[in-house]
Amino acid sequence: MDLRQLTVLVAIAEHGSFSAAADALATVQSNVSTHIKKLETELDCVLVDRATGELTEVGVLAVERARRVIDELDALSSDVTALSREVVGTVQLGIIGTAALWIVPQLLELLPTMHPHLHLSFREATTLGLDAELARGEIELAVLVLVWAGSEIHTVALFEEDLGLFLPRNHPLADRPSLTVADLATLPLLLPLVGTNFRASLEVVAAAADVTLEPRAEVDSLRLARSLMFEGCGFAILPESALPTRRKKTWVVVPIEGLQPRVIGVAQRRRALPGAPVRAVLEMLNAIVDDPKRLPSGVRAIAREQRSRPAERRAPPRRAPYFPPGV
Repeated sequence: MDLRQLTVLVAIAEHGSFSAAADALATVQSNVSTHIKKLETELDCVLVDRATGELTEVGVLAVERARRVIDELDALSSDVTALSREVVGTVQLGIIGTAALWIVPQLLELLPTMHPHLHLSFREATTLGLDAELARGEIELAVLVLVWAGSEIHTVALFEEDLGLFLPRNHPLADRPSLTVADLATLPLLLPLVGTNFRASLEVVAAAADVTLEPRAEVDSLRLARSLMFEGCGFAILPESALPTRRKKTWVVVPIEGLQPRVIGVAQRRRALPGAPVRAVLEMLNAIVDDPKRLPSGVRAIAREQRSRPAERRAPPRRAPYFPPGV
């Protein structure tokens, strides 16, 4: 078993076929086939179904391990380089859409001065999607809502953000200091999908007021909800930080009584030893959160002493939100 064979296996998983993997690796299909055959012989199993081109159950397991091996070798090289020169390498960073709006531009601003030889690759997804990608080794870090994770994920809280209903300034409810959940019942709402922590938080507040929220539509992304809202498709409950500066003259965010802030943190695979590039990104994330001037309205940093402790995430009760201890 060698690194070339593992690299070929991962390429097949990522590109879907022997021929596509060959193109991605700048080689020929016969070389790809030879490497996979040797790997299958050594492991005494079939890793790729030749009829469909899909990974077998054993193949899926092998790809997960292969990604870890490749990541660790890359981290070893980066760590050695970082001791004598600059941090060099690439970090795959997953991030939820609402946080990406203000964090990604600041990472790109800090990058040239703090780590000019570091390359960042961003992937936007929901918290559940990032959890899965992180566990599979497709990304190295994820900025997400601290609501749930499997035993493979290690998390640290970074900040909390206030939530509220976005309304045009000329709306009859826009001048209210806060709204009750009953005020929402008559509005065409764009709500998160049932089963997400955000939706569960809203349902807890609604149930306490004996109110049923009937959405006009359900979406799997708060960023999509924001886009639909600005197109006039309905109203959305979003983090206050998601209100663009250019919209503040015409839109307001009104708090909802009983709806708690949500906690955002950074997650990585528990068993992975972070290399120099990953540690550099963590350093920049902390630098952003530590500077009050960099935080948008409605965002508050978690205290350093609490941030440095891992926030162990547990699966929350079905209809109750979860926030890390001490936050």
